[in-house]
Amino acid sequence: MQQTQWVVLGNRSVLWSLVVMLCCGCLSPQQVSSGTRPNIVLILCDDMGWSDLGCYGGEVQTPHLNQLAHEGLRFTHCYNNAKCTTTRASLMTGLYPRQGGDHLLGEAMVTMAEALKKVGYQTAMSGKWHLGGQFPLRPVDRGFDHFYGLLDGACHYFDPSKPDPDFKGNRVRVFVDGEEPVITFPSDFYTTDAFAEQACQQIRQMAELEAPFFMHLAFTAPHYPLHAFPEDVQDYQGVYKEGWESLRLKRHQRQISMGLVDPGWRLPERDPEVEPWEDQTHASWQSQRMATYAAMIDRMDRGIGKVLQTLTETGLEQDTLVVFLSDNGGCAEVYSQDLPEHQPGSGDSYMTCGPGWAFAQNTPFRRFKTWLHEGGIATPMIVRWPTQIAPNTVASQVCHIIDLMPTFLEVAQGTYPTQYRGRPIIPCEGVSLTPIFSGQSLPGSRVLWWEYRGSRAVREGPWKLVRDRKRPDWELYHMEHDRTETNDLANQYPEKVTQMAKSWQGWHTRMEFP
Repeated sequence: MQQTQWVVLGNRSVLWSLVVMLCCGCLSPQQVSSGTRPNIVLILCDDMGWSDLGCYGGEVQTPHLNQLAHEGLRFTHCYNNAKCTTTRASLMTGLYPRQGGDHLLGEAMVTMAEALKKVGYQTAMSGKWHLGGQFPLRPVDRGFDHFYGLLDGACHYFDPSKPDPDFKGNRVRVFVDGEEPVITFPSDFYTTDAFAEQACQQIRQMAELEAPFFMHLAFTAPHYPLHAFPEDVQDYQGVYKEGWESLRLKRHQRQISMGLVDPGWRLPERDPEVEPWEDQTHASWQSQRMATYAAMIDRMDRGIGKVLQTLTETGLEQDTLVVFLSDNGGCAEVYSQDLPEHQPGSGDSYMTCGPGWAFAQNTPFRRFKTWLHEGGIATPMIVRWPTQIAPNTVASQVCHIIDLMPTFLEVAQGTYPTQYRGRPIIPCEGVSLTPIFSGQSLPGSRVLWWEYRGSRAVREGPWKLVRDRKRPDWELYHMEHDRTETNDLANQYPEKVTQMAKSWQGWHTRMEFP
């Protein structure tokens, strides 16, 4: 059985709040499944590194998410699927992804919105869908009463009708409001603002009815392209002039001081794709890329602040479970416009951060989005539920995004269906996190598996077996002593490698990947 490790941060008033909550019984597991059902707000950001938020060691100004963490619970060992589509499929279904490509919702699956709607919840979504754009794969076909946003995976922030210059092919790039396409956008349009404003509007409308609601807000920020308002970028001028290696060291020290990272975990060397900062001939341009990325997160945080304020104004703050997380680690992809002659942030360019800054965004871990070392699959996750979760706490138990479906159904006093629309449903593969909310341990042992583009991984208790798609051999790490994956133990424990590799192969066969 995993041991629960809670860290209470802050001053005596926070500690006293915890004592009062325990004595009053408001943290008891029994109360999670009784009484008034909470509203649920699930906020997902896109391609953000583990260390970007202030409450995870970053220098980016995220006061609203920092406050959310201060009022709730931070997870340090939560995992995603390393990629936008696969993460969203698992998040929506409570299942490991069954198929490759962009269409990951099968007829034998039920979505979070469908399951919650079945037990009386109102449902709405604002933001990025990325799970298909044709019937029956649209959000309004899969349980959401209303959807506003992007059916595809990324778009121009100021004008979503503009194409991605590096994409060659027929990609669905459609904004919709309900079922109606949105093809023109006002001159002051910015996707992050639009998604947050739409979420606030939907919350106000659903608050007028007695039934609880599920609001899913899925930002594209800070996914490329690097687009931000000049005044937002200005706030980060000069912040990144010392480069990605210096930034990584500073973030790592803050993480240690915050109790998020074990000081015994060695900080890995630069990833192979990352050049030394001192070799950069366009350092000012490079620092501007990261300043733009930071501005995008800053703007997103302000949007989240508006959503939280809407909950307060409608009197729903105490009765709402809020969850925030990222879909994968920082992105190291490179685009054709990643050249010094193009200005980061401008709507005339379509740029990425590149591997150097992704290396810093994922501090203290190795690798990036689409890779299965910790930098690709570790997600920051914050959960606030005022009547159930002690403030300013940190939980180090291992969990996965497939766990949110059973968690939400438990607090909604519902059950995962065995059938939906007359068809048998694949049983849920996640576990409820409500014991962690109340300071308890998850029952039993846990094995988690991953696969993406030839990279493979399995985590079993403290052990993690991982294979980089560019290398033929499995690597073995003991995560309690070496979560930064710097000391490969595969040669010392060959039987463990064989056993865990066999476990991965059995899972992979069950998932029926193409």
